[in-house]
Amino acid sequence: MERDILLLGNPRLYEISEEVKREELEELRSVFTDMFDCIRGIRRDYGFGRAIAAPQIGVQKRLICILTDQPYVIINPRLEFVGNEMMELMDDCMSFPNLLVRVRRYRRCILHYLDENWKEQEMYLEDDMSELIQHEYDHLDGILATMRAIDNKSFVIKQ
Repeated sequence: MERDILLLGNPRLYEISEEVKREELEELRSVFTDMFDCIRGIRRDYGFGRAIAAPQIGVQKRLICILTDQPYVIINPRLEFVGNEMMELMDDCMSFPNLLVRVRRYRRCILHYLDENWKEQEMYLEDDMSELIQHEYDHLDGILATMRAIDNKSFVIKQ
């Protein structure tokens, strides 16, 4: 089911999410499906979208779904930054689909997480995938790209 995505200004987007407990895994499987449906819906309606964090659909759990070359369910992620090299980019978000925000992100990171089968996984990410996971990870801590804007002139409305 494609759920409504919470929009910029909704106070729930600024809450810190709770870790997923193993005993919650089965009941969260329908949430995984809903999150992937939301990614597909944003792609259909706005022409972008590779990932979503559970808080964006009102589920305050440390859960991210990515839909790139294959679907990834990321539970209780932890980020490790590799080096200090940063990059600047225009960030978009499903919670403000017509706005771009100039932000700085780490160029490389290692993502540690549990998958949908509660197996430990690790991914080395760089460039756009590093940026993507940092964006989604921020959602789990109640941080939006608007809060990471480089300055007060870092906002652009999409045409």
